[in-house]
Amino acid sequence: MSPLDISLADLIARLDEELPDANELARVSEARLRAQTLSDLGDQLIDHYVSKAKRNGASWTEIGDAIGVSKQAAQQRHAPGPFERYTDLNRHSIVLAQEAARTHKHDFIGTEHLLLGLLGEPRGLAYEVLIAKTGSEQRIRDAVEEAMPPAGRKALRGHIAFRPESREAIEQARRASADLGHDWVGTEHALLGLIRVEESPAARILRNLGFTSEELGETAKTGIAERSATRDKR
Repeated sequence: MSPLDISLADLIARLDEELPDANELARVSEARLRAQTLSDLGDQLIDHYVSKAKRNGASWTEIGDAIGVSKQAAQQRHAPGPFERYTDLNRHSIVLAQEAARTHKHDFIGTEHLLLGLLGEPRGLAYEVLIAKTGSEQRIRDAVEEAMPPAGRKALRGHIAFRPESREAIEQARRASADLGHDWVGTEHALLGLIRVEESPAARILRNLGFTSEELGETAKTGIAERSATRDKR
C-alpha cells in the first residue's frame, strides 16, 4: 500500500496536461520546481506531527529515534520558529509563496509572493476576504504581477530568503493574532500582517484594491465568528 494517494504517474500526467506546449527542457525546469514544493510540504508534514508528539509528552530522544536522527539534531531541526502557531492552511500559503518566488526566478520572498501564497489557498479565510472585496481572483493576481520585479535569469534551488519586509509581515501576523486574542496564526492574520507593513509592495497593492487595515481587521473578526458558528452547528 502506498503511503500517499498520488503516484509518479499522476504527477507526470498533471504536468503534461498543464504544459501541453512546453518543450522537454521547460518541463525539466517545472518538474524541479514542483519537486521542491513537495519537499517543502514534506518538511511541514513532519513538523506538524513533531509538534503533536511534543504536546502529548514525547521526549526529543523519542522524536529523534522516530525521525532517524539524534536528539540534538531533532531539537535543532524542529526548534520553535516563526511559523510555530501557523495553521496548516497558512503554512501551505508560505510554501506557495516560495513556489511563486521560484517561478518568477527571484532570489527572495517578498510580500508580493506572500500575497500570491494566500491567493493560492482558497480554503483560507484570507482568500474569502480578498475575493469578497474585489470580486475576482484574477484582478488581484494582475495587480500583483504588475507590481512584481522583473524575473531573474535562473530559478534558485533550496532555501530562498525572506526580505526584511516579509519577515516584518510574518511578525505582524503573529501580533494580529495576539491582538484578536487567538492562539493560532491563520491566513486572515497573515493578510493583516501584510497590510500593516505599510511601505511593502503587498500593502500598496492591497490599498490600491481598496483595502484598509481597519476594515481588514473587522472583516477578519466577522469571518472567524461566522466560521466558528458554522462549525458549532455541525
